[in-house]
Amino acid sequence: RRPGRESAGAMFGFKKKDPVAKLRKEYEACMKAATDLQRQGDIKGFAEKSAEAAEIEKRLVEAERAAGS
Repeated sequence: RRPGRESAGAMFGFKKKDPVAKLRKEYEACMKAATDLQRQGDIKGFAEKSAEAAEIEKRLVEAERAAGS
């Protein structure tokens, strides 16, 4: 038995896509890119990427509310 497998139902759970997890991953990647741009001195790029991250964060909050979190 593999670790992390609590029941037989969990075996097929990997095929379901979690929209909250996907948005969280997208948000984190966007914030990392924004930070990298800021460190490189690209303030305009940083501002654009930060705005994009803010939009993703809004969608993430909505998805979390819809999921009942």
